[in-house]
Amino acid sequence: MRGRARRRAARTAALLALVLLLGGGAATGCGGRATTHHKPGTSHEEASGSAGTLLTADDGAGHRLREVPAGGAPKVRLTARPDSEDGWNLQLTVDNFAFTPDSTGGAALRGAGHAHLELDGRKLARLYGPWFHLPAAQVPEGAHTLTVRLYADDHTAWAVSGKPVEATVPLTGNGGPGGHSHGATPPASPPAPTPAPGLPTGQAADRTVTITVRDGKVSPAPARTELKRGERVALRVTSDRADTLHVHGYDKELALPAGQEAGLVLTVDRTGLFEVETHASGLVLTQLLVR
Repeated sequence: MRGRARRRAARTAALLALVLLLGGGAATGCGGRATTHHKPGTSHEEASGSAGTLLTADDGAGHRLREVPAGGAPKVRLTARPDSEDGWNLQLTVDNFAFTPDSTGGAALRGAGHAHLELDGRKLARLYGPWFHLPAAQVPEGAHTLTVRLYADDHTAWAVSGKPVEATVPLTGNGGPGGHSHGATPPASPPAPTPAPGLPTGQAADRTVTITVRDGKVSPAPARTELKRGERVALRVTSDRADTLHVHGYDKELALPAGQEAGLVLTVDRTGLFEVETHASGLVLTQLLVR
């Protein structure tokens, strides 16, 4: 009797140890040892989500397509209305989709992300909301096709039946600043860039924006820099890796040597929203909102 009791007690202890071992492993996987794939401020779902099916085809610019079923898939419509002063005001009307600028670079969650704006296949800007002002100076004279396409936070393009989720509208440019505008537009003052590094001497700026890029992160966090038309803005950028800064809308570039501050002084002579980003890393540094 005593032998059976001892054997029963041993089996009970072994089962208890196994349960504790399995429970400990599960706890570690869900919240024990810290994982490395989580982006600060994101949930486990936001960090590990992978909606749809990744295809081998891409959008023509190297972004792979992410296929989702037609039912409940993201949709977009594009409207271009002439602005009373200059260019066009673009409106994106979306269904089953939300703009998530704070999660850009994270995992692909269905119905979330951002958009790209293209003119005849050439990227003009990355969009994080339903409205965008397109200056007439960005549209050369003649007939063109304006395209807006939806992307996931991981920069893959949402697709249905192997085709990107996008919308297009025809656009006719009259060429030059002011384009179709109803009133005369003052002559544009030439922007004053400097190739690298450091800011030009003897060129005063109305606003200075200082940005640091380290380990793929932008500091301070990307935001909008509001300016008045005709003001001069100085961009001071220090990157831990060699890269190139690009100011959309002005088509100005600035070499960013690794570990050195580089500077650019720009006269903002057109109204609108202009994105400043890096080429190699694809990071948005700031947006220049000119009124």
